[in-house]
Parts: sequence; structure tokens; C-alpha cells
Amino acid sequence: MKKFLVSLLIVLTLTGFAFAGGKQASSSGKIELNFLEVMTSTGRTEVFNQIIAEYETLHPNVKINLISPPYDQADNRLSMSLTAKEPLDIIEVRDMTASQFVTNKWLTDLSPYVEKWSGWADFLSTGRDLAAAAGGKPYLIPQFFYVPALYVRTDVLAKLGITKLPETLAELFAISKQITNPSQNQFGYTIRGRGNPFRQADLMVLSSVRDVDTTSFYKLKNGTNVFDSPDYLAALTAYVDLYKNAVPSDGVNWGFNEQISSFASGITPFLMQDPDAVPEVDKLLSRDQYTVIPMPVGNTGTFYYEPGFAGLGIPSYAKNKDAAWDFITFMSSPERNAMICKNYGALPVHSSTFANDSYFSSGVYKAWNTILSQPQKYVTVRYPYTSEKYPGWAQVHEQFLQSTFLGQTTPAQAVKAWSDYWK
Repeated sequence: MKKFLVSLLIVLTLTGFAFAGGKQASSSGKIELNFLEVMTSTGRTEVFNQIIAEYETLHPNVKINLISPPYDQADNRLSMSLTAKEPLDIIEVRDMTASQFVTNKWLTDLSPYVEKWSGWADFLSTGRDLAAAAGGKPYLIPQFFYVPALYVRTDVLAKLGITKLPETLAELFAISKQITNPSQNQFGYTIRGRGNPFRQADLMVLSSVRDVDTTSFYKLKNGTNVFDSPDYLAALTAYVDLYKNAVPSDGVNWGFNEQISSFASGITPFLMQDPDAVPEVDKLLSRDQYTVIPMPVGNTGTFYYEPGFAGLGIPSYAKNKDAAWDFITFMSSPERNAMICKNYGALPVHSSTFANDSYFSSGVYKAWNTILSQPQKYVTVRYPYTSEKYPGWAQVHEQFLQSTFLGQTTPAQAVKAWSDYWK
């Protein structure tokens, strides 16, 4: 009995207590909306609170309770809350959770709202596509997205005599190996060795594979497995060669923080990262030390990427959907969205922001403007999130990628293991 009471207390602590005061209508007659964010960070939460305070001032009959679980617990926390149908009105939905939430019928189809919303016309086509990426209907309103680009230490390259920046992956690999000089602690490329390295390795490898099915990234257009393509083995072999000849040996264990440190130190002057790395790099470097350019293309003449994103949705069982939608449109204005993205480092979702705000139309962000304006060259893809194989894929990929980097497995053996996994 004691164990049961302890367990019950823990559950109440994790769930119910966070909603204290979150009734749908308070004793004062105000509408109360519970808003749960999952991409939690201190600076970002402060911006959210500023927007909420502004909205509450303009709408004195509405009270918004922002719930901010720790980042590493937030996705599970949200899933538990939706399963229990706890009182939530606005939720942050990520690319990795959208399909699950739609499948479980936890999200409201926002089509009726979107059809009447004049602000929708200002969204980038990428943003409108992402809204319907799960389920084919707008179950969420994207707030920002991530697109990879190439960060370049122009000051380091200038000292090494490199004046032409790479336009293809082959050129990037060649320059990275050319400038590598281990005796001087100088290397070329900032590789990702752990922490979902497939998110970077896939793009570098599959951009040189012909006839990839962009709707299911691990298949070819003819339905066969990408890992069985000779193009894939050749591209993976080149990627492993890049590690062996242009990356410090400890790169096999690099995650995001190690990548930023190596790039900022100048040890590896090429880094593929999303725009959220800009604020981190800016803390360590001045803008005259580095730039950002569109990713070099693969042998196919294209570069594949999947935009990472998060957006706002309304639980299917929410009691105050109209009020929740009104706040979502308020938060999704170009001005407020730009404010969030400047703080967080992600890309805004409005065409007008890129056109009118010099912060996003010039400087390092110009690279992403170029990528988004050339959809035939920079091609969006979709990972097979609904496959039962997907949840275990990151671990299987990382195991064999690291083993191949270290020479314990050949590229051919890694390719066979991955092919067998997806079969």
C-alpha cells in the first residue's frame, strides 16, 4: 500500500500539480488556457512569457498558463498528458511527434481555422507543407524550422590559402583533406560522430544517390532499399575516407557541443549545422571570422534535407479551441515569430520576414534564404517516422558508423547491416 501511495504521489507531481490553477474558467470568469511547450530553454521561455503578457493585456478576459517541463522530459510529459486527456489547450508539436499525435487522434484538424485566416498566405510554402506533413492536413501551425547549411571559418581558410568555397561535396571533401595537417593540429571537417549522427551522415551520403524516394528517405523510387544501391556504398566510402583523412580521431565521439567547440577553435573550419547554431557560434566568434553558405551538392546535383520543425497545435479534446486558435494566430504574427527566431536561432516561417527583415535576408542568414528559394536544387525529404523500424534506427546506425570510422567494420559490412535492418 505504501508503494502504491508513493507511486501515486509521483504521478500527481509529474502531471496534475502542473495544471493547478489551470481550470478552463476561473472564478473571476476569465478563460484560462494551458499552453505546454516542449522545446524548453530559458531564453526562449522568457520570450514566450513576454508574448503571453502582451496578449493578456490586450485580452483581459483570458489567462494563459505556460507549462515548461525540462527539455529532456518534455516530449514524454506531453504524451502522458494527452493520453490522460489532461486540460491542455495549446501544445507544441515537434517533427518527431507529429505523426504519433495525428495517428492517436490527439490533434485538432485546423483546416476550418486556416481557411479563414488571412495570415496563412504569408507563410512560406515550406511552412505550409510542414503544417500538413503528418496526416495531410494542417494539424499544427509551424513556428520555426531548421535547414542545414555549411558554416565556414573564412579567416582560417584565408591563412591556409583557400579562396574558393566548395560548391559540391566532392570539392568540400577535397579541400578538407588538402588543409589537414595533424602536426599543426589543423584538420578540415567537423564531423558528427554521436547523438543521432545519421541526421548529418544521411544527407552527405544520400545526396549522391540517384533516384531517392523523397517521401520515404530509405527507399529508391523503384521501391528497393537505398542501402543496396552501388551509389550508396560509394558515397559512404567517401564519407568514411573524409573522417580518416580530414577529421581529428576523437571526432568519432563528437556531438553538437564538441562540433561547435572544434569549429570555433579553428581546428576544423567546415561545419554542417542548422541555424540554431548561429547564436552559439556568435558567442565565440565575430561575424568577420566566419560565414554560412548553402550546402554543397552531391553527385546528383542536389542536396537532400529534411526541415526540422515545431509548431503549435490544439488537442482534439480541448474545451476552448476558438480562444486557443486566437492566441496561436497572435503568436504566429510575422513580428512575434521573428522575435522568437532571433532569440532561438531558428528560421522564421513568413515570406515577409525574409523579404523585409535584414536580420534574416542578409549576413549569415542569406544562405538559408538561397536554399529556400531553390527547391529544385535543395530538395526536401521525409524520414519514415511511421515505420516500426524507425525508433531503433539511430542506435543501429550510430553503432555501425562509429565502427566503420574506427576501421573495425568495412563500409560494405555497414551497408549490409543497415540494409538487413530495414528489410
